[in-house]
Amino acid sequence: MTIRYPRPLRPGDRIGVTSPSSGVAEKMRARLDVALRDLEQRGYEVVVGRCMDGSTHVSAPAADRAAELTAMLTDPAIRAVVPPWGGETAIDLLPLLDFEAIGRAEPTWVVGYSDMSTILTPLTLLTGVATVHGNNLMETPYRTPEGLMSWLDIVTAPQGEPLTQEPPGRYRTARFDDFVGHPEVRDFTLDAEGGWTRLDGDGDVDVEGRLIGGCVETVGPLAGTPYLDTSRFAGDEPLLVYVEACEDNAFTICRQLHGMRLAGFFDRAAAVLVGRTHAPDSPTLTQHEAVLDALGPLGVPVVAGVECGHVAPYLPLVNGARGRVVHTAARSGIVQTLD
Repeated sequence: MTIRYPRPLRPGDRIGVTSPSSGVAEKMRARLDVALRDLEQRGYEVVVGRCMDGSTHVSAPAADRAAELTAMLTDPAIRAVVPPWGGETAIDLLPLLDFEAIGRAEPTWVVGYSDMSTILTPLTLLTGVATVHGNNLMETPYRTPEGLMSWLDIVTAPQGEPLTQEPPGRYRTARFDDFVGHPEVRDFTLDAEGGWTRLDGDGDVDVEGRLIGGCVETVGPLAGTPYLDTSRFAGDEPLLVYVEACEDNAFTICRQLHGMRLAGFFDRAAAVLVGRTHAPDSPTLTQHEAVLDALGPLGVPVVAGVECGHVAPYLPLVNGARGRVVHTAARSGIVQTLD
């Protein structure tokens, strides 16, 4: 399967905003307005869809959400689609999305994380179109810490240009900022120190491969289905697989990762990147031990503490991009190339 990249976004382009999973509650609308205004001030035309209701856990019936997302991804005038955030049950869209029509259309950037992994990962695996696992719309107003990039930096970069990111060495211990009381917040509170750590042993890591992955709680249930089949992805190239846990305890994450491994998701992994998490340990198993229990048998480097999860700040990863991961005592980082 050949990886296809949408063309770089430029001022004047149209960005579609829709909620394939959870919409925006009325009390959060002020933050949404800030994020939309930021995109417009950057010179983009923003089109907000009808599937945005936040009164329950889904923004609209599944058929409506699937139709709106498909329409945006097949509209040549829309160059990127970004949701306000993730949610809980985007899995109900998968049998309703027209992946053939989306695959035939000119590629469009799709951005997000959390429950959006349920859409992003299958979209890349089934169509070959690169997608961005990165900060959602509601996080877009934050200033990007030194060393990292925002999703807008990624989608505006020239194809083939190396995209280098290094961990800032700090992260946020609180789960969320108060968007209700402070909708204009633009600075992350990075109140703890921490970098990347190798879980499977000692020694330097320097590995290359195609990137693919997502949120364990949302892509894990797809294991063994066509929506998470990496057998035809990127030919026979090795893969850099990233995973991250949102909220499930270590026992549940361990079971999910075992299931993904048994279904073949990690078969071509040259290394595994594990996102930093707020998810709880279990009485006799930590989150890191859960990862090693399930993925240690792969015999590849497993690097944890990566900023690719629910813990701010955010390090966007492009599903389908060629990546090189380096982790030594002196430095850590990843270079992605859209080729």
